[in-house]
Amino acid sequence: MTSANPAIPVIAVSDGMSEIAGRPYTPIDLARVNDQVVRMALIKGEYHWHHHENEDEFFYVVKGRITIQMRSPFSDIVLNEGEMAVIPEGVEHCPTSDEESYVLMFEPTSLVSTGEPA
Repeated sequence: MTSANPAIPVIAVSDGMSEIAGRPYTPIDLARVNDQVVRMALIKGEYHWHHHENEDEFFYVVKGRITIQMRSPFSDIVLNEGEMAVIPEGVEHCPTSDEESYVLMFEPTSLVSTGEPA
C-alpha cells in the first residue's frame, strides 16, 4: 500500500497577472503564509490616499514601475521591477503608475484591500 503524498501548489505569478489584466486596483490573493497573504494588484493611474492603522504594507514590483506618494515628513519613492519597500503603519500613502505595473503585496490576512481607486 502506498501513501498519498499531498501536493504542494506551485503558483505562477504570470497566471495572477493574466487573471487581473486590465483591472487596476482589483487585488487577488495568490497565497497565504501563516497570518499573512500574498496579494497581487495591477497599478495603473492613481489609487487613493490612505494609511493602515496597525499594519505595515510591503510592495514588490514584479513588472513595471510605481511611485508611492507619501505625506511629509516622508518623500515619495519610486520602485522599479525587482525592487521593494515597506510602508510603515500609520504612514499616509498613495500608489500611482503611468504604466501597467504588477505588484505583490504582503499583508496580514485581516487587512481588507477594497481596491477602490481615486
